[in-house]
Amino acid sequence: MKILAIDSSSLTATVAILEDDRLTAEYTVTNKKTHSQTLVPMLEEIRKMAGLELDKTDAIAVTSGPGSFTGLRIGSATAKGIGLALDKPIIAVPTLEVLAMNAWGTDMIVCPIMDARREQVYTGIYRFKDGRLETLTKGCAIAVTGLCAMLEETDGDKVLFLGDGVPVYRELIDKLLKKDHCYAPAHMSRQRAGSLAVLAGMYYEEESAAGISAKDGGHIESAADHRPEYLRKSQAERERSRRESLQNEEPE
Repeated sequence: MKILAIDSSSLTATVAILEDDRLTAEYTVTNKKTHSQTLVPMLEEIRKMAGLELDKTDAIAVTSGPGSFTGLRIGSATAKGIGLALDKPIIAVPTLEVLAMNAWGTDMIVCPIMDARREQVYTGIYRFKDGRLETLTKGCAIAVTGLCAMLEETDGDKVLFLGDGVPVYRELIDKLLKKDHCYAPAHMSRQRAGSLAVLAGMYYEEESAAGISAKDGGHIESAADHRPEYLRKSQAERERSRRESLQNEEPE
């Protein structure tokens, strides 16, 4: 099994190649360049370094969202283009699950948080049981105050936070959350295509064997059917909706 993994859902751009149970290549960059400039050169670099012929891959893994609207579009378009050109399936994995996978094996509650602005985060609540990632709360956009209240009611002694929302909301979390908690170190705190590839590989093996596709609630879909999931409207869409609502109001 060979999987090419692509994640550009945040400031981090990261790509990886998984062959069976071996991560043969991973390239991760977090800087201010746009993913449209970096992602394809990164893919070409690891392809050459690993000696991979793209037509020999079994599937293309990509984060399905949430995340940066532009970043998600670039990652999805790149995966979609490769999948269409090579007639390969897409394995679409929620970004928050990929972040949680960085903490594989911990006995803590895992809470990835991505900055959604206006004191909101994209988040989900996860744990590992018998080596498997379990979802306690599905991905959503929520105020930090609401997340902390939800975590207080969650079973588990300690919470591990990770993601780009940590440096933005750490002080607020420390103020609001009474439950014991900590923060992941730098090598675990951002998206990694290696984690995406491993988790996508698990889903691919299980769902292929069971004949499950995205239409059945799984993760495997055709490149033509793939679409990112944003969880909420973009700023431009929200502003347009607000203007339309004001225009449609009846005059007094």
